[in-house]
Amino acid sequence: MALEIKLTQKLTQKPIMTPQLRQAIKILQLARAELETLVDQEMADNPLLVDRTSEEETTVDGEGGVEDEKVPPTLADVEWKRYLDDSTKGFSGLPAFAQEVDEERQTWLENLPTPVSSLAEYLLWQVRMVRLTPEEERIATLLIGNLDKDGYLQDSGAEIASQAEVGEEMVEQVLSVIQEFDPPGVGARDLRECLLLQLKNLDLADSLATTIVAHHLQALEGRRFDRLAKDLNVSTEEVAQAVRFIASLEPKPGRNFGEGEARYMVPDVYVQKVGNEYVITLNDEGLPRLRVSSYYRQLLDQEGEAKEYVKEKLRAAVWLIKSIGQRQRTLRLVAESLVKFQNEFLDKGVASMRPLVLRDVAGDIGMHESTVSRVVANKYIATPQGIYPLRYFFTTSLKGRQGQEVAAESVKEKIRGLISHEGPGSPLSDEDIAQALADDNVIIARRTVAKYRESMGILPSAKRRQPC
Repeated sequence: MALEIKLTQKLTQKPIMTPQLRQAIKILQLARAELETLVDQEMADNPLLVDRTSEEETTVDGEGGVEDEKVPPTLADVEWKRYLDDSTKGFSGLPAFAQEVDEERQTWLENLPTPVSSLAEYLLWQVRMVRLTPEEERIATLLIGNLDKDGYLQDSGAEIASQAEVGEEMVEQVLSVIQEFDPPGVGARDLRECLLLQLKNLDLADSLATTIVAHHLQALEGRRFDRLAKDLNVSTEEVAQAVRFIASLEPKPGRNFGEGEARYMVPDVYVQKVGNEYVITLNDEGLPRLRVSSYYRQLLDQEGEAKEYVKEKLRAAVWLIKSIGQRQRTLRLVAESLVKFQNEFLDKGVASMRPLVLRDVAGDIGMHESTVSRVVANKYIATPQGIYPLRYFFTTSLKGRQGQEVAAESVKEKIRGLISHEGPGSPLSDEDIAQALADDNVIIARRTVAKYRESMGILPSAKRRQPC
């Protein structure tokens, strides 16, 4: 059979991701702060987009049409006599409206969050407060730049000396100055040095606590208190007091410092109980109520490039408004479904959380799982039990003794409760916790208990033991 080349036509259908559809999907999964930034950027780029509270505004109807609401005033419409009369009123000769603006500005300035300085900024400020030569200040800046977020020095003195092209003795001399800065323990190279610096700062260099940290830290980590008392020839009570004091020290001096400006978590959804029902409210505060400006409508009746430009911007504005509206409607549907599934959690807390997967909510609201996944991404909900990410409510399940399903988060809460009530001298092992959960009709393996415990940042039983 001979081979030949021919042209054929074939008619097929396939989905195409248009730029508008990509934008709608992006808006659906944006966090609240990112959405505000996007809206501000779009308002700056698209002159047809205005806030509903502005003087000139229009509405977009369900078909994407434009309807006038308000016509901007002209100069002839201004009551100048009344304006000039008002200008003599108010504080310090300011017009009444100017006084109101000034009061609003003062309130706004008072409500500004205090910037959280980073550890490096705080240490550099202290460097400028001590008398150092320019060479020593350069080395101090290099040392501070090599501190991690917990305040520990990452590179050795030899490596710092090589970078600064100075002697190692000078680096150690400058480091000793930094180690006297606040917070105590900063600039240490390991945990032992960090604790010793804090004890020295408290004038406890000759105390039992210093001896334990300097020479018996490994025994302290193993919680072998009887052996410590025997090796140090002191009573168990003295060891217990020293250990309790050491536990009050800060192992991470830099943890209370931010990396710059403080960031606050703002809920996207509020759930409040009114009577016997939960009411869902979307947080629209700070989001402009977008409308299409009527000022540019007259250009639609003109021919030329201006008309095409306005039509393009009009389509973009209408699509953005509809995409944001769709995002809010979908978010409300998902929140309503979560409240329905997790009603017991809202009443009783985490211990009553129900196992839930994306498929359950998607089937309840008649949408695809990917849509639900995008909606719950980077969003938070304020409930009577606290503020949680929306993804927090989607949790795997474990089997109970009677075959019922138990949410993993509720099991973690049970583990946390068991550990919080354990004896300080005889903490529960993972096997003990698994047995206690089995008595509570929750079948769980010891290794699963260990995994959940580690995910909650809880130490093993050997390291939770406290001196009696």
